[in-house]
Amino acid sequence: MQASHRAIGFGLVTLSGCLWFLACTPFDFSALAWVAAVPMLLAIDRAPTLKGALFLGWWAGVVETGGGFYWLIDLTQRFAGFPWIAAFLVFLAFCATRAVIFLIFTGIVYFIRRRRAVPMALLGPLVMASSELIVPQVFPCGQWISQAWHPQVIQITELTGPLGVTALLMLVNGALYDLLTRGRWAYRSAIAAGIVLAAALIFGAVRMRQIDRRVAAAPRLNIGLVQPNFAYTVDGEFSRDEALRELAALQEQSRRLERAGAQVVVWSEGAYPITLPRDFSMDFPPESLAMIRRGFTVPVVIGANTYDSQADFAYNSALLLDRDGNEVGRYDKVRLLAFGEYMPGIETFPWLRNLLPPGTGQFKAGAGPGVMSLSSPTGEPWRLGPVICYEDLLPGFLHGVGRLHPDILVNLTSDSWFGASTEPWEHLALAVFATIELRVSMVRAVNSGISALIDPNGRLLEKTYADDPYRHPRPADGIVVSVPKMAGGHTLFVAWGNWFPYLCLALTLLLAAAARRRAARSGLT
Repeated sequence: MQASHRAIGFGLVTLSGCLWFLACTPFDFSALAWVAAVPMLLAIDRAPTLKGALFLGWWAGVVETGGGFYWLIDLTQRFAGFPWIAAFLVFLAFCATRAVIFLIFTGIVYFIRRRRAVPMALLGPLVMASSELIVPQVFPCGQWISQAWHPQVIQITELTGPLGVTALLMLVNGALYDLLTRGRWAYRSAIAAGIVLAAALIFGAVRMRQIDRRVAAAPRLNIGLVQPNFAYTVDGEFSRDEALRELAALQEQSRRLERAGAQVVVWSEGAYPITLPRDFSMDFPPESLAMIRRGFTVPVVIGANTYDSQADFAYNSALLLDRDGNEVGRYDKVRLLAFGEYMPGIETFPWLRNLLPPGTGQFKAGAGPGVMSLSSPTGEPWRLGPVICYEDLLPGFLHGVGRLHPDILVNLTSDSWFGASTEPWEHLALAVFATIELRVSMVRAVNSGISALIDPNGRLLEKTYADDPYRHPRPADGIVVSVPKMAGGHTLFVAWGNWFPYLCLALTLLLAAAARRRAARSGLT
């Protein structure tokens, strides 16, 4: 009988894990996220021991992570040269580590529910938002990603950040669990969840109409997004001929986009194939093969590596060149990718650099968020907020960008390492939330896609495609998008930061303390 109960519990949490990843892109069965936690809650709430409950919750997280990050296997094989079995073991280690979110969630829920009667409709959202907050992730992602294509649902991000969407999902899941188990709070949980969900949807509808009215009256800028579809080498080394070929492709697409009406052009992260010195201040002359703005006249934002020879460090940079070729803006990426752009501990132990492959761990972080000033052809000043790579999905970093009040977010990204099937779509889905957090449009110039325009309501208005240049290369491409000018950052999220998940964490700790005191008075352990 005990073995049967264990098998049922294992099946329930496996079902939850599957429902969660199927709710997310690229599967996009997003409605499943509103019920995905119920099987897991049934299993962990009835587990006879804490140890058993922790395993069940952790396994749900392993399945959920595995279904969403399976592309790590191919990534590790292609670019680390690992055999299949080694790549699979790295993938399992990643899944096991990220599943700590669900392990913590399970432990807290089990602890409180064994000592104090608390409805799951209250406990679920508080604890899950807290768990997603406190567990660091290499690729930050949470349950909120499942609702990326439902803008009315996610408008609360302006107030709470994306973890508010996680809490909303868990509120409904918890209320359904309370109804299913006929707890004494069942109907009160359902009514409360219905009221909060209705309020969130009404808020979303009202705010979207307000923002749309502002967008309709705003000045606009036509931005050309170049998608080069390059297959970069792992060590970052280019032959002279390859560098010239790539530069020519970027210039040809820039000329084409200018003819199509672009007033400024954006190249993707690291697209310029030559490392630039830190003292770079203007474009090279026409007789130089390295000239950037050859054959087109509009300003351009380029992604390039810049090198400080004195400090022996490179920077992942975005540079703005005006119509005369002068560099009038520069931003250095702040949030570097661990184990790729930098090696943790390398500043404390410099000798580690001698052990790294060429091109690995040699980047230095920029000083902080910044804006670039651009004058449109009509003389209208624009404040561009550059974000490089996955900075477009980091709420803590975007909070700092929002305080600078950019008129538009400009994301330069290279997702070519990850293939075309899943990761580029996940990255795009996570980027949607930044536009609501700051209430500003975002353009994304992505090396192999998906280049896109996202409006201040989080709607994906225009997009290209995802290409795998290592297996099915396509020629360079690009689109022109029309972007409204709106001074971003005037939101509660930018003013108060991650107040909502920290409030959830504080309330979770209060509930745990109250449960512990009640258990002590009752003589329970």
